[in-house]
Amino acid sequence: MSQIRVRFAPSPTGTLHIGSARTALYNYLFARHSGGVMVLRIEDTDIKRSLREHESSITRDLHWLGLSADEGPGLGGEHGPYRQSERSGLYEEGVRTLMESGAAYPCFCTDERLGALKQEQLGHGLMPKYDRTCFHLERDEVERRLEAAEPHTVRFQVPAGDVTFTDLIHGMISFSSDVIGDFIIKRSDGGFSYNYAVVIDDAGMDITHVIRGEDHITNTARQLMLFAALGKQAPAYAHHSLIHAPDGGKLSKRHGATSIGEFRDLGYLPAAVVNYLALLSWHPGDEREIFSLDELAAEFDMARVSKSPASFDLDKLNWLNGLYIRELEPGELATLVAPYLEESGISLAPGQEEVVAAAIQANLVTLADAPKYAGVFVEDIDPAASQHSEALAQPGVEEVLELLGAAVSGVHAEYFAADQAREMLREIAAVCKRRGIKGKSIHMPLRVALSGRDQGPELYYLVAGLGSGRILDRLARSLEFVRR
Repeated sequence: MSQIRVRFAPSPTGTLHIGSARTALYNYLFARHSGGVMVLRIEDTDIKRSLREHESSITRDLHWLGLSADEGPGLGGEHGPYRQSERSGLYEEGVRTLMESGAAYPCFCTDERLGALKQEQLGHGLMPKYDRTCFHLERDEVERRLEAAEPHTVRFQVPAGDVTFTDLIHGMISFSSDVIGDFIIKRSDGGFSYNYAVVIDDAGMDITHVIRGEDHITNTARQLMLFAALGKQAPAYAHHSLIHAPDGGKLSKRHGATSIGEFRDLGYLPAAVVNYLALLSWHPGDEREIFSLDELAAEFDMARVSKSPASFDLDKLNWLNGLYIRELEPGELATLVAPYLEESGISLAPGQEEVVAAAIQANLVTLADAPKYAGVFVEDIDPAASQHSEALAQPGVEEVLELLGAAVSGVHAEYFAADQAREMLREIAAVCKRRGIKGKSIHMPLRVALSGRDQGPELYYLVAGLGSGRILDRLARSLEFVRR
């Protein structure tokens, strides 16, 4: 077999939908697993809706996911151009070939006639299809009408018989040509139909496997007919299931985020999104659920892709994202959460970022959760006004607060390491034990004194991340309340 070549061919009429991203991922994994090539092709023949900014957005999202193509716009390759809008000459050449062989013919029927034909067929309980009126025109009449520049389309003459192919996911699939009818390959405005253009593209780009959503299954029969009429080798097809909403319907905006850009902005990590998308219909050979992109490529097997519908489970994605966040180094996490903190008006000082990131890391489901947990490190808090201030009334609390104040005053830095804070608290606890101060007068009072809350990050993270100045200020307020 020649080198495997797959293609991801989005239309730049919007952002990258999560369903399309899974198609791109399966193509990428299949190509990488086999040592093949992934082509990025932009299907931008819808002139009114196709925008370069959408193309840039799609390319950016693919890069964010780590799904790098080998050929495509801006990447080069021997099979370009890689935008359909730049391939019209190739499409014209193919139309001429089909017309010269008798596999295609001009159709002069107006929209009004075609609409009336459709209604008549429906009225008789028939499936609408073209009645081949123009196929039966005499050659002289055809030439006369073409010479007069009469508006027309070009239709493909559908051959009789069944079209059968073996789908790599669904198995044997068969269509009867009786229900298809001669379809348009070139429109009257000079544009080309989707089914025709992709055949010219797939043939010209030596695509060996087409991996796409099952909503394209019905297109396959038309495309196979065109490959045969052009004398080209058709690729193998694999149609994966679509992503459904939890209620079984189409995944839409009412269910929340649906585009990759939205998930990125909400604070999901690309590795988590890729891991989740891969597992929506593909089942690995073992019970693992955590895979890097390279591990997915090594394990990927089309035979283990289920044809059953895939249901989008946000809870599962959140779980995976939380796992990936907890695997980050504090410095990397600090960089990733910085934009979310800045947007919320939270400004951390140099030396504070990493310890705060480490402090809140275990609580994060997405990066966007960071402000909710980081606020305690910068907010103006009056511990005495806290609803948990009763914790400061425990016996021995005054001495505990004084011990922490003395320890912090002895540190010649505004911020210090979490390990240093942990050791500081251990020494305070040891002193308290020797002086007969019980545990309930140590940890909860310290937490309330420093944060005004009864829950939050580990106490040693709180001490390390607040900084000496803020700690001493809050301790002073708490001691004033205790001494009243």
